[in-house]
Amino acid sequence: MSARAAVAAAALCGVLSALAFDPVAVPYLMVLAVAGLLWTVRRLADARRRVVLLTGFVYGLAFMAPLIWWMRAVSTGAWAGLVVVEAVFLAVTTLALRTACTLRAWPVWAAGVWVLGEWARGTFPFTGFPWGRLVHTTIDTPLAAWVRLLGMPATSALLVLVAAGLVVLVEGTFRARLTAAVGIVAALLVGAILPTGAPGVRGDLRVALVQGDVPGEFLTWVRGDIFRLHAAETQRLVARVQSGQEQRPDLVLWPENSTDTDPLHDEPVRRRIEELSGALRAPILVGGLFDGERDDQVVNAGQVWTRNGPGERYVKRKIVPYGEYVPFRHALGGLVPRIDRDIPRDMVAGDASGALPVAGTVIGDTICFDVAHDGIVREALQDDASILVVQTSNAAFTGTSQPEQQWKISRLRALETGRPVLVPSTNGISGVVDARGRVVDRAPVRTPATIVRDVPLSTGSTPARTTERPLEIALVTLGLVGWVLGARRLRSARTEGARDAHAGRDADL
Repeated sequence: MSARAAVAAAALCGVLSALAFDPVAVPYLMVLAVAGLLWTVRRLADARRRVVLLTGFVYGLAFMAPLIWWMRAVSTGAWAGLVVVEAVFLAVTTLALRTACTLRAWPVWAAGVWVLGEWARGTFPFTGFPWGRLVHTTIDTPLAAWVRLLGMPATSALLVLVAAGLVVLVEGTFRARLTAAVGIVAALLVGAILPTGAPGVRGDLRVALVQGDVPGEFLTWVRGDIFRLHAAETQRLVARVQSGQEQRPDLVLWPENSTDTDPLHDEPVRRRIEELSGALRAPILVGGLFDGERDDQVVNAGQVWTRNGPGERYVKRKIVPYGEYVPFRHALGGLVPRIDRDIPRDMVAGDASGALPVAGTVIGDTICFDVAHDGIVREALQDDASILVVQTSNAAFTGTSQPEQQWKISRLRALETGRPVLVPSTNGISGVVDARGRVVDRAPVRTPATIVRDVPLSTGSTPARTTERPLEIALVTLGLVGWVLGARRLRSARTEGARDAHAGRDADL
């Protein structure tokens, strides 16, 4: 295949990959796109490395640019920079795929390489960016149930095997095609009958999710307005409870950034939270910005609050570079004055899990992008947390596809963990997902709303809790080995080819 044709094919595959996610969200389309990419790289066995890298880079640009178009809400520079970084990762992944696809049993090696690439993108640089993973496109398909058995990384690997099977159906021998067809059908049929839901249940908890909304466009509101909106919506809940229209909740959830001043130091805010908790006779998980140890630091945390004051706290682990803190601030602040204006204080990451004892149970708290990181979710569920909570504020991305993309990741987490997932958001998407990943309730966006639901308390562990991490390590290792073995085989083949060519010239002489 010529370099021009390979680049064109990669661009098409990248666009198709993006269309597998919201706002379009065509089921199975990314599997087809990955199949197209694999078919392309298998025809680049003799191509120079720079051609393969260019092919992968173009795939990455065509995939990531539309996928995270919503990042332009932060800034066009942030969007462009993140797209380029992710495209570089996908270029290297494509180079590794090219080498792995020269080996026998190449679909297995390719699956390992793909997981290696997803792991790298989700880990580096800084906190990584685990967005646009192949597994994220499985929700509402029979393949989604595999996450409960295998976990996220291995389910991505399974989908690569399905994609490779499509390639084999096109170009393989009769026997290989038969094997591929059986494998694809088996993946779908087994996924359709795999058990989902909570391993066990012990009672339930009545939970209220408060969505207070935001007062206008992002970064235009007066400080303190977001808190007043959430306090007002909670007060309406108090009125309904006291009038008998609503049963008293056992726990109230506020979203990320529902207080934009520190309740520990802002006495009127603190007093108001304690009044609301006392009136409901229920703790409130307050998502807020708290002062850091230094004047130039801030903490994004979920703090359990009762009428008696603050209690357990979870501090967001995966903070967003150039969104919540500024790496190399001293070097960049003078060059880009907007950085110091829009992000005057650096957010400090936490180091403890989100397992919080509250209301007679344990909840696993995560904040916003935390939910996309496998390790953070695993740690949040330690101590056998019965519910997973995702406190989030998508106000910066109102009107974009980001909230829907994150919502679907949260639904997959419910399937994976066998836990109900509760998502309180400032202005949407707020909702309740059951342990099977099904939407139980969802609030309208861009309006004050409260969801009150009896949520089952899950017990026990899904298989993924045991298998996910070992399978990820095995697949990453497999990908590295496949890359090395494939590269060695390519070098050997080229050496032999050069030797044969040289021998042929000598014979002619």
